[in-house]
Amino acid sequence: MLLAISGGPDSLALLLLAHQARPGQVVAATVDHKLRPESAQEAEFVSDLCRDNNMPHMILRPAQPISGNIQSAARAARYALLEQAAQDHACAFIATAHHGDDQLETLLMRLARGSGVDGMAAIRAKNGRIIRPMLGFSKAELEEICAAAGIEPVRDPSNDNPDFDRVAMRQWIAQATHPFQIERTNRTASALADAADALSWMTAVLAAERTTQVDSAITCDANALPRELQRRLLLHCISQLEPSLHPKGEAVDRLLVELEAGKTAMIGNILCRGGTRWTLTPAPPRRDGG
Repeated sequence: MLLAISGGPDSLALLLLAHQARPGQVVAATVDHKLRPESAQEAEFVSDLCRDNNMPHMILRPAQPISGNIQSAARAARYALLEQAAQDHACAFIATAHHGDDQLETLLMRLARGSGVDGMAAIRAKNGRIIRPMLGFSKAELEEICAAAGIEPVRDPSNDNPDFDRVAMRQWIAQATHPFQIERTNRTASALADAADALSWMTAVLAAERTTQVDSAITCDANALPRELQRRLLLHCISQLEPSLHPKGEAVDRLLVELEAGKTAMIGNILCRGGTRWTLTPAPPRRDGG
């Protein structure tokens, strides 16, 4: 099992517990995104800690500088590096230190954004080879584990920056009197994940029965289906023609309205014709207006 260890209290608690539960069966990895001057020293701190406890450790750094949407790009680079490291070291799983407070923050953030079933499934306990064994723990419990071991964790200043949505939500939760409990929050997220999996399974069955592709044209019969299944079939057809296109919920909802009205509309580079059956084709090349 590969452990993703940043040096913060959450991941250090994961490191300590995993080493105790599975001695000799874990490998630790720290991703240094090189976004802060202190990051190299923090990675070395984890490396020293692992060496002192006879645990193998590696420091992973992205080949290209992180740019654009920093949080999103850093996350993509982090998981790509962890996946490659797990493959190189024959690790069946990659464990991250997401905990119960993270789950609550994610659920409330998704709710605020108007997410559907997939988004409200929040942080899954298992997603491919990624596992999250700490979801049943609170942040305070993980801090206590580090304190009991006499370890002072790394503190990332970005975790206190309210310009980030998650930090703003975390601070709001800390200031509010609320009834949320970790066990119940995880139960809700798990139920929604099960519902999302069921809908994905049903969509695959319907796609086989109700869609036909000839060359680059897809015909879809979504007539009389529940709206969520119509929406998922539409997304399936879009992904078949343009895999890199990931339209947001509002754009898909608008397109559904157009198709149900028998109109023709565009999404990405796909021309969509509505009616009782939908037809999706790549849009014809644009003429040069010159």
